[in-house]
Amino acid sequence: MKLSIPDADVLWSDLPAERRHERVLTVEPEHLDEMHHVNNTVYLVWCEQTARAHAGRLDMGTDALRTLGALPVARQHVITYHRPALRGDRVRVRTALTLHAGLRSVRAYALDRVNDGDAPEGVRLAECQTEWIWVDPVSGRPKRAPAEVARRFGFGGER
Repeated sequence: MKLSIPDADVLWSDLPAERRHERVLTVEPEHLDEMHHVNNTVYLVWCEQTARAHAGRLDMGTDALRTLGALPVARQHVITYHRPALRGDRVRVRTALTLHAGLRSVRAYALDRVNDGDAPEGVRLAECQTEWIWVDPVSGRPKRAPAEVARRFGFGGER
C-alpha cells in the first residue's frame, strides 16, 4: 500500500489527547550535515523519538507492549521535506495516531519551525507518515494489536 501524507493540521485538533503528542526541540550541531542544515535522517529519528515519548506518556512503551504480547515495527515511512532547519532553530514535532486496525497502525507527523517571530502555527519543515505492523514479540509474525492498546491510545472499542 502506498501511503500519502495526511493533512496533520486538520487531524490534530480533531483527535482526542490520547491519540496525539508533541514536543519542541532545538537544532544542535550534531543534527547538521555538511550543508549546515538538519540531515534528512534526523527528521525520521525525531519522529520515532516523539512516537516513543507518546507511547511512554500513556505507559505503552516497549516493555508494556511486550507484556501485552504485540510490538509495532515500521513497515513504511513517507517523508516530504519543505524547508531546511538550521542550527538553533526550535522545531515542534507533532505525532497523531490516525489509524488503528487489527495488524496495522498509522502515525502522521508534522515538523514545524517555531522560532520567535514565526507565525503562531510555525513554518512547516516536513511531514511524515509511518505505517506500523503489529507483530508477536517472540515469533516476529504479524499479530493483531491487543484491545488494551486501542483503548489506551484513545480508539475505544475500534479495531
